[in-house]
Amino acid sequence: MNKITIINGPNLNLLGKREPELYGNENFLDYLNKLRKKEIFSNIKIDYHQNNSEGKIIDLLHSLEFKTNGIILNAGAYTHTSLGISDAIKSISTPVIEIHISNLYLRETFRRKSFLSPVCKGTIFGFGLKSYELGIISFCLPD
Repeated sequence: MNKITIINGPNLNLLGKREPELYGNENFLDYLNKLRKKEIFSNIKIDYHQNNSEGKIIDLLHSLEFKTNGIILNAGAYTHTSLGISDAIKSISTPVIEIHISNLYLRETFRRKSFLSPVCKGTIFGFGLKSYELGIISFCLPD
């Protein structure tokens, strides 16, 4: 069985409540339960972590080396500020897909710069919560 780990960063624990016009009304844990039940992912174990702390996200990335087949990372605002998370991604061999719920290019100008994109396998954004599903599917595609 393949294992994919989803990591959500700051404020993503508030999905469903926080700015529903941008992020929708669905709680992430409810969405995750639906995702895990999809037939297409029946042979994939999907682990989930959420943390508002940059250092804890870095520690988690380090700890996942060789323990998961891929990482789906929505680093939230740290995307635009964290060289530490960027360096952590560079320091592990586990592939990371950068995910964002909203289309960053339709948001504030400062959100268009990502320190993570250059060190990730790929980036998916703008498809709402479906961005996570697309990220998992991308790990199922042949190289």
